[in-house]
Amino acid sequence: MPVIDADTHVDESEDTWRSLEGTRYAKYIPVTIAMPQDEAKRAGYNLTTSRCWVVEGRLQNRAIRDEINHPLRVYRELEDVPGRLAHMDKMGVDMQVIFPTFFIRYNTKNAEAEWALTTTYNRWLADKCANTNGRLRWAAVLPFLSPEKAVEEVRWAKEHGACGIFKRGFDLDRYVNDAHFFPAYEEANALDLPLCIHTGHPLPSTEWDRGFPIMYSFYALVSSGLAQKFTKLRFGFIESGASWIPYVISQIGAVKRVGLRGKMNRSPNLYELDPEIFRNNRAYITIDPIDDVEALMKFGTEDYFMIGTDYSHTDISANLSGLDEVRCWADEGKITGPQAKKILETNSQTFYGI
Repeated sequence: MPVIDADTHVDESEDTWRSLEGTRYAKYIPVTIAMPQDEAKRAGYNLTTSRCWVVEGRLQNRAIRDEINHPLRVYRELEDVPGRLAHMDKMGVDMQVIFPTFFIRYNTKNAEAEWALTTTYNRWLADKCANTNGRLRWAAVLPFLSPEKAVEEVRWAKEHGACGIFKRGFDLDRYVNDAHFFPAYEEANALDLPLCIHTGHPLPSTEWDRGFPIMYSFYALVSSGLAQKFTKLRFGFIESGASWIPYVISQIGAVKRVGLRGKMNRSPNLYELDPEIFRNNRAYITIDPIDDVEALMKFGTEDYFMIGTDYSHTDISANLSGLDEVRCWADEGKITGPQAKKILETNSQTFYGI
């Protein structure tokens, strides 16, 4: 089975939006500006990332990354696809699943702009991945402001090689179980495309993208019965690690915990509250090498943990050695060899349907 890096990224470039040039949508093309250091500091931007996209009259960070500690720009921006594949070979990776960078932060109330940018991105990325013999896979970004167009884009994405749908926890300032998204979920369910709930900045000037939106989305998935409504849809919780699992399960299981009082001579362990919660909700998690894998395996996660390196990014989730650390867990006896194989290969293959 292939070793799958379940969470990687592309750094969008001017080439991403080139097909919009000369069209009625050209006014939505993101333009890059470099901010002087004093202006960047005054605006609250990190001095090492003082480059921005200007999109719809707003500034949005476009990170500057060094060429020493991170993959080369031509790999990050998919300018050199064969070079990225060769770098994957050095890392011992057979497949990468690619998520966006621009859309982690992009927010708009303009349905036309959203449609123009999301569909252009999808077509650019699909073209970049098309001739890699399945080694580069991608998650589609949808124009959620227009549910009918979102459904159309799910169909297009499936036909052109997408292996998932990218979504943030609070898109459009709505919870993940809001009925507004159901048409897209229904189509993804029918076409066997999983929903990838990824960290992101869903609201203007919001930076709390890692923990709470993912935690709340998992809570909403379980408490609302989404997995029972969309009976084939798989749900991924990407790039926030897994250390939040015990807390969320303690909250979900609070009522059950009260009901067990007097029926047991001790308080139940958290992992005893709902040992089938991941199986029943088809919920997959990208674990972080810093997580306590031995403790977290007790929650019934063996068939639902994946691993991603956050390839091309530089934040706290980035760890190009993440897959090797899973192998170290097995070598150190924290997990078994078969469990490591599931995290590195089988679970991602099942989740993404590849």
